Amino acid sequence: MSDWPDDQGNGRAYGRGSGNTQPEGARVMRHVQRGGPGRPGRQQGGGVPQQHSYDDGSGQRYGDARDDMFEPRSSRQESYDSGYNTGQVYGSPNAGGQGGGYRQGGEGDDGYGTPAPRPAPNWRRRLKIGSITLVVVLLAVSIGTYFWADSKLKREVDLSKVIERPDGGDGTNYLIVGSDSREGMSDQDKKDLHTGSAAGKRTDSMMILHVADDGGNTMISLPRDSNVTIPSFKGAQSGKLYPNQGRQTKLNAAYAEDGPELLVRTVEYNTGLRIDHYAEIGFGGFAKIVDAVGGVEMDIPKGFKDEKSGADFEAGKQTLDGKQALAFVRTRYALPGSDLDRTKNQQKFLAALANQAATPGTVMNPFKLYPTMGAGLDTLIVDKDMGLFDVASMFWAMKGVTGGDGKSMNMPLAGSTGGNLLWDKAKVKQMVNQLNNDEKVTVSGG
Repeated sequence: MSDWPDDQGNGRAYGRGSGNTQPEGARVMRHVQRGGPGRPGRQQGGGVPQQHSYDDGSGQRYGDARDDMFEPRSSRQESYDSGYNTGQVYGSPNAGGQGGGYRQGGEGDDGYGTPAPRPAPNWRRRLKIGSITLVVVLLAVSIGTYFWADSKLKREVDLSKVIERPDGGDGTNYLIVGSDSREGMSDQDKKDLHTGSAAGKRTDSMMILHVADDGGNTMISLPRDSNVTIPSFKGAQSGKLYPNQGRQTKLNAAYAEDGPELLVRTVEYNTGLRIDHYAEIGFGGFAKIVDAVGGVEMDIPKGFKDEKSGADFEAGKQTLDGKQALAFVRTRYALPGSDLDRTKNQQKFLAALANQAATPGTVMNPFKLYPTMGAGLDTLIVDKDMGLFDVASMFWAMKGVTGGDGKSMNMPLAGSTGGNLLWDKAKVKQMVNQLNNDEKVTVSGG
């Protein structure tokens, strides 16, 4: 017997299991959307996600047999989304860590558990940050050093008290004075340095340093025994006006009478050259500077010995410490030219000291630079308008005197009177005119 039902003519029954006599049309399968909010979640036990039924458009749902056989129509899911999640794991939940399956990785992971390579260092960025940091540190150190050094300067000389001053010319003129001040020295220091214990202070050396605007610096020594006229002046402390009495005396007597202000006034009156800045250093400070730079090398052409200064030198190159250096620049009785030879030794030594202080080994070494600056600034007395840049310019100019177009000389002389040295007034005037015009000095000194 055939299982196929007979056609009853009502056009309703056709085919096995069908409720319709007409052949079943092609069932329409819905387009499957992957992803979306309706996708099923991860299966708890692994394996393939549950496949839901779908509709052919006639109300009949096809798919999982359990949907048709065991679930009532009203409880069946009305829509289906079998979307594929790129983070969905097929297989066991930890398959990615056990060699099976695939998992979506995080940052620095290629999805198979292999860490991504580290990016190459950005050297340009690192160099930029390092350079900025270095500049900031250097700037901070420089500013701190400037204010530290500036606070040490003893601005005790007031050049505004100097009266009847000559007009200035080109360049800058410094009056550099080495005094025999024992301030700050112990009895043992005085003994070691052979300075004696005289009260007060006097000038032991005096020099004019002309710093030209376009180079060609000139250093001129003023012998302490120079015969000069003490002009009219105003007392630095009293403010009292002293008229010109035509007194002739040694140059260092002006300093002893009324200090730096009268010394500047006397030099300007007798030379016609305006002094822009004043700098003075005592015995103790001079010796400390030399020791701070590690000594100064000197080439002494002929040995000499002097009991009064403590000098005892052999001929040849040698490095002088602070004690030896002070004896070298103070010695005059053991030299053939006495004070004139001493001034030449002083110029020679100051140029060597400035060269030593300006070497990279001193400037770039804080263990030498700061002690050197401290030793010099502790005993350096300057005028009220002199700043650190003026001090640096002065020392730098001393360094360049012995080289290039620089010149060192004594004041032009025309003999002596009563043991005092007479200046050659005509040559002095010519020299001053050349200095005021920043011209090379052609005048010969004494």
